[in-house]
Amino acid sequence: MKDIELNEVGQETQLMTRETQKNGCVKVTVPENAGVKYTGLSKDELMKITSTAGWVQTRRALLALFLLGWAGMLAGAIVIIVQAPRCKPIPEMNWWNEGPLYQISDVNQFSEKGLKGVEEKLDYLTQMKVKGLILGPIHTVQADQLDTLDLVSVKSAVGTENDLKSLLDQAHKKGIPVVLNLTPSYDTASVWFNNVTAVAEKIKDACTHWLKKGFGGIFLPDLRDIMTTKSWPSIQAIFNKTEETKQVALMGSVTSLSADEVSLVLNRSGVDLLLTGLPDPAETGVIKKLYSSHPQTSLGSLASRTPAAPIRLYQMLLFTLPGTPVFSAGDEVGLKAGEKPQIMWDLENPAEEKNATAKTLQEERIAVRNVFKALSDLRGKERSLLHGEYVSLHSSATSLAFLRLWDQSSRFLTAMNWGNDPVTMILSDSDLPAQAQVRLTTDAANLAVDSMVSLEKLQLGPKQAVLLSYPYAG
Repeated sequence: MKDIELNEVGQETQLMTRETQKNGCVKVTVPENAGVKYTGLSKDELMKITSTAGWVQTRRALLALFLLGWAGMLAGAIVIIVQAPRCKPIPEMNWWNEGPLYQISDVNQFSEKGLKGVEEKLDYLTQMKVKGLILGPIHTVQADQLDTLDLVSVKSAVGTENDLKSLLDQAHKKGIPVVLNLTPSYDTASVWFNNVTAVAEKIKDACTHWLKKGFGGIFLPDLRDIMTTKSWPSIQAIFNKTEETKQVALMGSVTSLSADEVSLVLNRSGVDLLLTGLPDPAETGVIKKLYSSHPQTSLGSLASRTPAAPIRLYQMLLFTLPGTPVFSAGDEVGLKAGEKPQIMWDLENPAEEKNATAKTLQEERIAVRNVFKALSDLRGKERSLLHGEYVSLHSSATSLAFLRLWDQSSRFLTAMNWGNDPVTMILSDSDLPAQAQVRLTTDAANLAVDSMVSLEKLQLGPKQAVLLSYPYAG
């Protein structure tokens, strides 16, 4: 290539004129280049070259290398699949096993509007991540008057049949099944009128009646009494699982029974969910025996309004134990016996600044409710908490620690100290990692959420609890 030359005058030495100043450019003359013109090989020339021995061998080598690489990757994938641990099949879950149930025993106490008031609070139950509602009793009854017992009518004090239908329709739209409590005589100590055989026949007819109305289940108290009557097999048959009744639950409760007695009732009654009293956390042997002897999804724990330990500790215990936690209305904010549920709705209105005591109490109840919501959310989505194995790590008269684990999912460790003195836990499990992450805590000052704590010697202050998690390590 020849160098590009300016015109003969040398434009780099010319003064800028109006024409040369145009656009700030300098005109240059580029002579036509008469250089060599390059052309590619023709088809015949390419075919001649590619058919030579060298090119043929090169292509064969590259093809063999590709096939070997492909076969190696396929073999590696097969080895990984064969050696990978098998995922444990997820057990069949029903709606009553997927999260907490909320019990409204006294409809009028819960809301002055009765059944309409319950309907208005369905959004609140959704916010609490509640998976089902146990309602009532709402039927008409007179104390110790078996002849006037009417299990298929709604007492006028709580509302009308239309109010109940509207409640069931709205609950169904929000995905909240409603279970009807059919406690026959709920105003006296003897719930079966001392004639359980006669009541059992009415119970059977009432179950058929209310399930047709759209209820998601029936709850019966003191199963030890009714399960021995001749009517019990007929009641069980109503709940035999078919396409129409597979989402309908038969629930019952027992109280003041040993672990062996609870096991016996559960086996003989055949209920879908058996509720026991609030477990004593000190009786870790009883807890372990119950949950190891039965499918954990068959047992439930009914919370109490007067727990021996702070309410947040019991919330953490019930949400992280196997089984289904059942809370009475107000338990989510620590409402005490005798306090009206209206307190729950007043939490949305800030307390007066001048009333320091009321303001402090309101803040505490909001904090308790936040813990309830967080635990309910975890309980509904973490497999280890839903149906994981229960492993005891530590137990004493005032403290408890246990592990929930499922297959290859994250592990959850609950530790609590309901005593009046600090405790140091030496956790007995060789598979535990050195550290775990704090997910929820009642002692934010020393165990901040999302911080990492050592598991070698876990320390808890008085009346404190913590929920930890760590990933599956393989």
